[in-house]
Amino acid sequence: MRIYLDTSVLGGCFDEEFRHASRQFLKMVYRQRIKPLISEILLRELTEAPRNVRNLLSRMMLADLERLEVSDGAVELHEAYLAANIVSARYADDALHVALATVARADVLVSWNFKHLVNPVRIRAFNGVNISRGYGPIIIMTPSDIVRLLEETDETS
Repeated sequence: MRIYLDTSVLGGCFDEEFRHASRQFLKMVYRQRIKPLISEILLRELTEAPRNVRNLLSRMMLADLERLEVSDGAVELHEAYLAANIVSARYADDALHVALATVARADVLVSWNFKHLVNPVRIRAFNGVNISRGYGPIIIMTPSDIVRLLEETDETS
C-alpha cells in the first residue's frame, strides 16, 4: 500500500497517546508492508521538530519510500480546497498534504490530525472538490486504523 504520511505520524511516535500505534505503523514500513509517501512539506515542517523526531525521519529515509514534489496540479487542488473553505489559510499545509496525496493517487493519507484531516466532514468536502476536478476520492485514516487493517488482512490470508 502506498500511504502518504503527514507530520503527526512521526511526532506520534513520541506522544504517550499515539506512541504504540505510530511505532507499529513504522514497523510495517520497515517490513515493506507499507510504501511511505513523503513530501517536501513534511520535510520542511520537521526542520523545527524535536531532535528525536528528526532522527526518526533520518532513519525512515533509509526505507523504500517515495518522495513527492509539489506539482502544479497539487497547488491548484490545494487552492481549490482553500477556496472551498475546507480549512482556513492558517492551516493551508494540511490542505496541501491532502492535495499531494490525491494527485499522487495514494491509497491512504495517514494522520493523527483529527481537527483538519481525520474528520468525516472535511474528508467529504475534500472529496467533493477532488471529484469536481476529475480526481478520485482520498481516504484519510489514523496509523492505528492501518495497523488494524493490515493485521486483519494477515489473519484472513
